[in-house]
Amino acid sequence: MTAAARARSLRGVIQNEQPQDVGPVSDRHRFDEQSLARYLEKHLDGYSGPLSVRQFAGGQSNPTFCLGEGGRQLVLRKKPPGQLLPSAHAVDREFRVIRALGEVGYPVPKAHLLCEDPGVIGTIFYVMDLVPGRIFRDAMLPGLEPAERGAIYDAMNAALAQLHTIDPFAIGLADFGKPGNYFERQTARWIKQYEASKTEEVESFDRLVEWLPRSIPPGDETRIAHGDFRLENMVIHPTEPRVVAVLDWELSTLGHPLADVGYNVMGYFGSVGPSAMHGGADLKALGIPTCEEYVAAYCRRTGHGRIDNLEFYVVFAMFRLAAIMQGIAMRAKLGNASSANAEGIGNLARSMADTAWQLAQRAS
Repeated sequence: MTAAARARSLRGVIQNEQPQDVGPVSDRHRFDEQSLARYLEKHLDGYSGPLSVRQFAGGQSNPTFCLGEGGRQLVLRKKPPGQLLPSAHAVDREFRVIRALGEVGYPVPKAHLLCEDPGVIGTIFYVMDLVPGRIFRDAMLPGLEPAERGAIYDAMNAALAQLHTIDPFAIGLADFGKPGNYFERQTARWIKQYEASKTEEVESFDRLVEWLPRSIPPGDETRIAHGDFRLENMVIHPTEPRVVAVLDWELSTLGHPLADVGYNVMGYFGSVGPSAMHGGADLKALGIPTCEEYVAAYCRRTGHGRIDNLEFYVVFAMFRLAAIMQGIAMRAKLGNASSANAEGIGNLARSMADTAWQLAQRAS
């Protein structure tokens, strides 16, 4: 790899000395930093101050901040201010699953503390380590050599398979969700979330509401479902094709592992969404596995066997993401969205629902 290509591949690296994608705290997410410093001084092991607070760019749900103190850097995740949908922005659940997985060696940041007192900075929050490494925003991995792209996709695949081989009941997460009937329950949940945040009528979404319940494949499994498992939500080692941390566990629950698989491969099926591939790209030349190759590798790692009805799991993932996007649009309207571009992303809800309905029709 040339020096220029190597430099491009390292864009998005989070370094302890100077994290990328951080800036001043936005006006709508400001809080009492002195109150936070007093709390950390009492409750955070090794705290020595002084405290600095900067905000990470991006992210549509829970505002995320980079804390500097005593020569180390940490990450704070908090609920956003204002009116929120029921059960959304569950940072306490994020903290719990990260801590449990970290104790059995799964690649997650070390979770330090959870503050459930909203009086400290206005909402509940937790603090974890900042993990050095690369975060890739583009699923096509521009700037890398083909072999590196393939190795990173394989590492992502291995991390997904590893998660789904962990027994949640053995690591204290037996009550982290309801086992069984995952797709029935989740379909009902996201219909309610959509209805609570609907800003316009979307015909394709209404059709999906009818199609999904009658199209659920037979069979059931219960594992830890991440809920947002994609390349952008993991930290890759600074120089090696290895996942050193999986991030953003807000949507995690006890669920069907194939829901994660459908979401993870969603980019192969459409041009809308956070993991979309470039249409017509020569994946072989790029070193990126095909969808069939990627799913086969997951099956080998988990011993799952062939995955029938993959399109259903992808449609479900798109349906759920459309509902989430609609929630973002509503938060933008209310003025408490976490990201400055929330309104634009919310407008993608219709396009995502349209794409999902088109795939559902082909799968029927």
